[in-house]
Amino acid sequence: MNRKDFISLSGLGFLGLYACGTSNLTSKEKPLAIQLYTIRNAVSANLEKSLERLAYLGFTQLEIYGYDGKFFGKNRAEFQSILKNVGMEVISSHHTTGIVHNSKGTLLNNWEQSVEDLNFIGSKYMVCSYLFPEERTAEHYRQLPDLLNQSGEITSKAGLGFAYHNHDFEFETFDDKTVYDFILDKTDSDLVKMELDLYWITKAGLNPVEYFENYPKRFPLWHVKDMKAGTKDFAEIGNGTIDFETIFKAKEKAGLKYWFLEQDSSDKDIFESIKISKNYIDYHSYFQTK
Repeated sequence: MNRKDFISLSGLGFLGLYACGTSNLTSKEKPLAIQLYTIRNAVSANLEKSLERLAYLGFTQLEIYGYDGKFFGKNRAEFQSILKNVGMEVISSHHTTGIVHNSKGTLLNNWEQSVEDLNFIGSKYMVCSYLFPEERTAEHYRQLPDLLNQSGEITSKAGLGFAYHNHDFEFETFDDKTVYDFILDKTDSDLVKMELDLYWITKAGLNPVEYFENYPKRFPLWHVKDMKAGTKDFAEIGNGTIDFETIFKAKEKAGLKYWFLEQDSSDKDIFESIKISKNYIDYHSYFQTK
């Protein structure tokens, strides 16, 4: 943090929040995690200041996106230094397949180097985050389990977990079952876990708890976001219709280890939305994973 930022924060009464690189508002007993995509516009403008704002709100854990051989334009040592300065750790990272857009950081483009870099910064998981519309074909769906298994085997050898993250299109029918069930059934349960997005599965009209019952311990990662009544738009946690209490009661069956607050878009300032969600989370103890 430079002198100008220090003076600005002190003037707002924020002195001492970053002593030893960690906000004193943070509780080690109840870590709070967020998918950094939520504040992607702020990150694009200034990475470190954006992380400092999250740290002030009490976040200590991140899921990141956009690795392309670098982390938001920083090499791994530079990014690790920024994380240390703001008192945060990366739990997970999102990556696309590379089937269509075969850039660095994808499953099909030197995946071993990606794993090495994520391992270097201390990440615990790597996640296949999204299938582009051009990838959603029968041919690609049939090839996907092998690609996921291969990617998971490489991460496993490095001591990292691997998972697949859903949207709603995976709940469309394919070969007499949903694409999601096809992925679950055709991948090795030891190599390929699932990062369940509670918003998208709910929007698709399916029950997360039923999946926990049918595929126990397969869901160590969750995205937690809410859905407005009527429009089904994204909402702050607690301002929508998703029954989080019932879902979190099944967390042991699911095998939950980490969950990330995420909000893809907002009709407010995104940091205001994050505060609303955090206040709701703080008030409801069932969100605790320990």
